[in-house]
Amino acid sequence: MAFHWIDATAFVAFVVAVIAISLFASREQRTAEGYFLAGRGLGWGLIGFSLLASNISTEHFVGMAGAGYGAAGLAIAAWEYAAAIALVAVAIWLLPVFLRLGIFTMPEFLEHRYGPAARSLMTFYLMTAYIGVLLASILYSGALALQTLFGVPLVAGIWAIGGVAGLYTVYGGLKAVVWSDLLQGATLLAGGAMVFFLGLSRVGGWTSFVEANRERLHLIQPADHPTMPWTVLLLGIWIPSFYYWGCNQFITQRTLAARSLAEGQRGILFAAALKLLIPILVVLPGIMAYQLFRDRIVHGDQAYAVLIAEIVPLGLRGILLAALFGAILSSLDSLLNSSATLYTMDVHRRFVRPDATTAQLVRTGRWATSVFVLLGCLVAPLPGKFEGVFFYMKMVMGFISPGIVTVFLGGLLLRRAPLRAAIAVMLLGIPLYGAMLALLPGWAFLNQMALTFLILASVMGLMTAWRPLPEPAHLPVLCHSIDLTPWRHTRWLGALVVVVVVAIYVAFR
Repeated sequence: MAFHWIDATAFVAFVVAVIAISLFASREQRTAEGYFLAGRGLGWGLIGFSLLASNISTEHFVGMAGAGYGAAGLAIAAWEYAAAIALVAVAIWLLPVFLRLGIFTMPEFLEHRYGPAARSLMTFYLMTAYIGVLLASILYSGALALQTLFGVPLVAGIWAIGGVAGLYTVYGGLKAVVWSDLLQGATLLAGGAMVFFLGLSRVGGWTSFVEANRERLHLIQPADHPTMPWTVLLLGIWIPSFYYWGCNQFITQRTLAARSLAEGQRGILFAAALKLLIPILVVLPGIMAYQLFRDRIVHGDQAYAVLIAEIVPLGLRGILLAALFGAILSSLDSLLNSSATLYTMDVHRRFVRPDATTAQLVRTGRWATSVFVLLGCLVAPLPGKFEGVFFYMKMVMGFISPGIVTVFLGGLLLRRAPLRAAIAVMLLGIPLYGAMLALLPGWAFLNQMALTFLILASVMGLMTAWRPLPEPAHLPVLCHSIDLTPWRHTRWLGALVVVVVVAIYVAFR
């Protein structure tokens, strides 16, 4: 792909700006609350952009566009629409609970609700998944995009991406992450919009595009569809969606850093509205690549990169590279900071140095971030052994997400659910989902996940009925430093998001 000096200048300027702004905004973060939760002072705009930018990475531009190019077509957009609705639920029901507790991490909620053992087990699961699945997938898909676009060797791309993201994340913590996400989120939205409109022009406009791809523009697919049958919309897709947006440290950490409940709810709903745009910016370009260049594309994950190489004019490719690189960095820096927070607050402070000072906790967080960068780069080639990085991430996370969602929902809805039920469900989830993959190979993995969840929910209900807590669990109000008054517009704006999603499904059913 030809690369003009203007492209190189735009890309270098973008990377320098991200690092400079992040380091400047995060200066003097010397307390644990300042380093890991940005001093609990984030406003709705930073929260919303950070949620979006942390989520949207090259597994979307590479993996989701590749799924749109492949058999799934527009149906893959169900992940984005389910995410928008899940965010509404988080804003209305979950965030108030988390902020009242004043927690640093999601496993910490389980300790308040069940006990220390539940917290330890979830911490182990999350750290293993973050390093072995998420870090590897983000680094691999980012390096694959650089290799396809510019011929950068895969291993070199992995280490370059890890090094840049680690540089400012190690120093600045969450505040550096959210300010970099603001710049990177705006860039990836602008870059994605540019590719969509250039692609639309190349295929002859919207009417021509719809006529040429009518069979691929259905959100609801037959029950025998290999990856996205309509049956997954009943339950399967909601389990990873609620896990990811409501129980996942990687995402929820910036909502825990809100300066007030109202600001957090505004930020979450802002992110939900932005999620409605992602199918337009990511999935539809993948379908355009199928229409225009399917004779040149060997693997679906190359679709978005080939589209850029063919339709973006010289001089604008630096902006697109900046958008892609920003998408990689925004997810990677968030994941590194969350992994360091989990280790520092849920492992180091509890088991290694219970008497650690706040300065020692910050120093531990920085060392942990550095180690996680190295580990992520070492395991990053792993997703390349699977068919499609997007489905690799979603399928493998199914080993832990049904159990975690069951425990969180059970803890809130079953007030007498005991610790033994939570531990049993989280331990049983992994072999049970593995058995579903082995015994029901013809099922879509989301349906396998749904059956796993139903069995685990039944186990929790039966164990609670058998030996319930003597008294209903009570979650105390431990955070008095922020305003916990809810935003009065949360419910009706959330309802509007749901109505828009339903309207889209009716239009593209």
